[in-house]
Amino acid sequence: MIADGQDRAKGTPESAPSGAQSETRDTEASSAGDVLSSELAVRPPAPAGQATSGDDLAPVADGLMLGTATPEVEAPAPTVHESETAGAKGQGTFVAAYEHSAVVRFCHWLNAIALVIMITSGWRIFIAFPSFGPRIPEHQLLKIPDAITLGGWLGGALQWHYTFMWVFTATGLVYVGYLIASGDYRIMLFRPRDIPGVWPMARHYLFFGPEPKQTEAYNPLQKLAYTTIVLCGALSVLTGAVILRPVQFSGLAWVMGGFHLARVWHFVAMCGFVAFIPGHLVMVALHGWNNFMSMVRGWKKNPEYL
Repeated sequence: MIADGQDRAKGTPESAPSGAQSETRDTEASSAGDVLSSELAVRPPAPAGQATSGDDLAPVADGLMLGTATPEVEAPAPTVHESETAGAKGQGTFVAAYEHSAVVRFCHWLNAIALVIMITSGWRIFIAFPSFGPRIPEHQLLKIPDAITLGGWLGGALQWHYTFMWVFTATGLVYVGYLIASGDYRIMLFRPRDIPGVWPMARHYLFFGPEPKQTEAYNPLQKLAYTTIVLCGALSVLTGAVILRPVQFSGLAWVMGGFHLARVWHFVAMCGFVAFIPGHLVMVALHGWNNFMSMVRGWKKNPEYL
């Protein structure tokens, strides 16, 4: 759709013949078409049965709007923006996809800080009583250096742990709630159909094998990691509630096999986080700077799946 102001030739003398006016309008329309071709925005498809509204038209230049009809897909696709930029040696194009909303980015970074504090203070708490009961060795079960713990002593570690457990829980609930409400959980949820793609991606990451073609925002191995880590988060919150209030949550403690086993499951959830963090950082590094910046500004430049 081209604005009326661009349909009319500007600066054409009134005495000019009608043929000249028509030629001028053709020239203006051609110029507008050039601008239109250099700026393209594609919005995710509207839900089935829902009419396309003005929001489905993305501005691409002054006075220019473009709306495109895209086929219905199972999961919401990231917003895509293609732009032409001037480089040092001329012009080139890049494609950017809007992968992470402000809510996701806020929860990600705040939760990352809370998670590091929870893990390091939890280690200090564990050092104070490194036992899970008579069936598991009570001495030297796990030697954790004091330098990587937080709190200095049991009381200090508990204060750190109890303070940031609220931050961890709140951001986790907001994050999961947003994914469900927006439907974005379908993009990153691991499903049985993703199982065959796990090993090829693991072989690529760990053994420098061929890189499988990526057609989605998250590959099967990423989906497996992110789905698992959400489950670890839920397990850590539930077991933590039992450890903190064993009487009030006695029913939940019974489901977990008792208070002592709740501590074991809590420790297992922590191990899941500790295993996830290095793998997550390696995947971010292998996917490059653009992948990291997408969690800072939302947009990912030249994503692999486009």
